[in-house]
Amino acid sequence: MAKKIKKEVIEWIVLIGVIAVLYFTGLHTEVIGTMQRVVLAPGLIKPELIPPIEQQDASYQFKLKDENGDIVSFEKYRGKTVFLNLWATWCPPCVAEMPDINDLYGKMDSEKIAFVMISRDQDFGKAMKFVSKKSYDFPIFSEVSRLPPVFQTNTIPTTFVISPQGKIVVKKSGMASYDSEEFRALLKSL
Repeated sequence: MAKKIKKEVIEWIVLIGVIAVLYFTGLHTEVIGTMQRVVLAPGLIKPELIPPIEQQDASYQFKLKDENGDIVSFEKYRGKTVFLNLWATWCPPCVAEMPDINDLYGKMDSEKIAFVMISRDQDFGKAMKFVSKKSYDFPIFSEVSRLPPVFQTNTIPTTFVISPQGKIVVKKSGMASYDSEEFRALLKSL
């Protein structure tokens, strides 16, 4: 009986130790994100088109900073289809959906569809290192001015798709699978 209790105590100490190492090294986000990728793999969590009567006008009245440190007016994207995603390196669902978003980005025509991946990290350098380490190709940005009310949310990730006519046609709070034939067709049809 004493051996069994000793074995259980050792197992608990090892488990707590592993969790502590993951947490203090920052790897817990990666591990949780990877586990959530399994949930996304079947493609069951997907964005949906907002019915036309419920679509809101997008606002282009804000500025972003790109990876080169240049200030970019969101107005630059008026007239294009825009895939706008709010994310952070410390957010496991964000980490989970990023490989799928990167795959989608690689299949879309960047002349017609703009990807605007806005990092909510306080340290934009951390976001740039994360994207570089993962070899993601999509462009990332940080906010220079506050996002307009239509894009404000307490949930990340949140993704908006804006039509060339300036309507928000998709708003998905939480992680989703984006690299599907159906979603690619939606983006191309706008």
